Amino acid sequence: MAKNPLYKSFYYAFKGFAFIWRERNFKLHVLSASLALILGFYFSVTKIEWMAILLCIGGVMSLEIVNTAIENIVNKISPEYNETAGKIKDLSAAAVLVFSIASFIIGCIIFWPYL
Repeated sequence: MAKNPLYKSFYYAFKGFAFIWRERNFKLHVLSASLALILGFYFSVTKIEWMAILLCIGGVMSLEIVNTAIENIVNKISPEYNETAGKIKDLSAAAVLVFSIASFIIGCIIFWPYL
């Protein structure tokens, strides 16, 4: 691997992406994002609408990555059942759910007039 710190940071980021790609929920988010992108191209949405779509996609996917990181940390620290550990994981998952619901509503607001 290259010694340049910038290359190293990209290397580790892509390594993380390879890890998250194995997660079922992330694949579901990719499927939803693909649908939104296809609809965006099909309906030739405006630049502002594209910005909203891309921010929603990036936000949901980023939160899913953070959620997976939190779940892995909690599982490492507390491998046995622990009520507090469960709450932490539930809260992390809830953050993804809230942003996903908001993104779905934004998608409906954007695409409804085209339908």
